[in-house]
Amino acid sequence: MLKKGFAHLGIFFIVVLSLLPMSILYLLADGLYVLLYYVFNYRRKVVRANLMNAFPEKELTEIVAIEKKYFKYLAALIFEIVKLNSISKEEAIRRFPFRNRELIEGYLQRGESVLVCSAHYGNWEWGTLSCGLHFSAVQYPIYKPLNNPIFDAWFKKVRCKFGNQMIAMRQTFRALQATKDITTLFSFGNDQAPTREESNYWTTFLNQPTAIQLGIEKIAKKTNRPVFYLRVKVIKRGYYEVDCVPLCLNPAETAEFEITEMHTRFLEQIIRDEPAYWLWSHRRWKHQPQ
Repeated sequence: MLKKGFAHLGIFFIVVLSLLPMSILYLLADGLYVLLYYVFNYRRKVVRANLMNAFPEKELTEIVAIEKKYFKYLAALIFEIVKLNSISKEEAIRRFPFRNRELIEGYLQRGESVLVCSAHYGNWEWGTLSCGLHFSAVQYPIYKPLNNPIFDAWFKKVRCKFGNQMIAMRQTFRALQATKDITTLFSFGNDQAPTREESNYWTTFLNQPTAIQLGIEKIAKKTNRPVFYLRVKVIKRGYYEVDCVPLCLNPAETAEFEITEMHTRFLEQIIRDEPAYWLWSHRRWKHQPQ
């Protein structure tokens, strides 16, 4: 009962906070950055270790500079996600435009379903929300439900306010079967870490042995739906741009693990180009191969 009360109180606080203009939220974000980085040392050891393992060629001064930039961005990202509750369609389109969307829309207009993937890079929540505004087909983002069912139900409702249909990761194949007769846009996070039991494919990612989810490839090869990568670029604070990049247009003709390597290498290059905007505080490498 106490947990439910705290969950509802937290939701009320987020709803009220989301009504503030972004300029005020970013001032709060600057204060949160100081608390996270200098006062509470929030996951600094995790971030430092991840960065040093990913970029062994960089000097410590470079690593620290990326680290600080990451935490400053993380603080802003938290308040941008808070804004998710009250952001309008017009503001979402203005802050998160899509380039080359016609490459995907062409398939959808012909009644052909498409698979897209992206990562926890930039503001993935705004990206998921905005995607529902840019394409004619219903978007089905695959997500991992939150542990708190009350907060998860509320957050799912917010994520779906522009027409998305969020699908829990373990319900993916059931959703595909249920929608096989309509035109859809299923979207996947290509940096989700599989459980140890599901870690069936390992590769080198950012200089480390890394288990990669095979769901995107399995579905693409089985359905032969074209795969696009939604490459997010941070333009400036609160403004992004998405490039719809054709990754694999004929999945049925690919070799085993070829698509998995394609999207993994694509993300790796994105991170190397601008490392501060990936989710470094996540324990991505807590599992290691036997």
